[in-house]
Amino acid sequence: MSGAIGSEVSIRRRVAIALLLLVLLSPFLWLLQMSFKTNDQILQVPPPLLFKPTLENYSALWHSAFSESFVNSLLSASFSTLLALLLGVPGAYALSRWTGRGKGALRLAILVTRMAPPIAFTIPFFLFYRWVGLLDTVTGLVLVYTSFNLPLVIWMMQPFFETVPASLEEAALVDGASQRVIFTRIMLPMVTPGIAATAILCFLYAWNDFFFALILTRTAARTAPVAVVNFMNYEGWEWGKIAAGGSLVMAPVLVFSLAVRRYLVSGLTAGAVKG
Repeated sequence: MSGAIGSEVSIRRRVAIALLLLVLLSPFLWLLQMSFKTNDQILQVPPPLLFKPTLENYSALWHSAFSESFVNSLLSASFSTLLALLLGVPGAYALSRWTGRGKGALRLAILVTRMAPPIAFTIPFFLFYRWVGLLDTVTGLVLVYTSFNLPLVIWMMQPFFETVPASLEEAALVDGASQRVIFTRIMLPMVTPGIAATAILCFLYAWNDFFFALILTRTAARTAPVAVVNFMNYEGWEWGKIAAGGSLVMAPVLVFSLAVRRYLVSGLTAGAVKG
């Protein structure tokens, strides 16, 4: 009797999870199926549930300027994430081991730089980039995204380093290990989940950015989110290409998240509680 009840509860739980996933994924699934339709099929009322898929939208998209924009997004998001981690992780480690006065004030100052709205920095960045010749360049986007991701990296990684006992470093020092060896061979492996979670958030911010890419680029460094908007023109909205572009924009984030999924959950919770 108890076995039958347990089996029924398990089935109900699975059905509930399936329905929840269907609701959560419905916008993405709707966008994905639109990308395999023609514009006539998309605008048809009621929309056809059964149709012959076509790859015309993806083919036209990839043979247009969108392919260059996709590569620009990939380069700017990847390099800015890597640069923010290279600078921010050692900074977070140093801050976590700092025992002097003013540590709390410095942490707050780092966080405050992330609180300001992006529009507050638009004119300074635009004028400075025009002066140094970084407008419409991937390098300019990398520097912008790094400047915004760096405080996030330091703020997120510091609790992870603080959860590592200082006795491990002291034991390594007694054994003659240098500070560089302690950081690279002891500390970094122990905070790998935090690095993975932080990297995902940094990549998401840079990849999904629309505002800075719109203001600081024209054609040479245009990113994928900005390129998708170009399919909305005075001749009409090319819904098939918009759906295909949106699906392609989501693909790298999905692949990146799946690649580090085993670190993601532990990384988002491991540094939340000290002690």
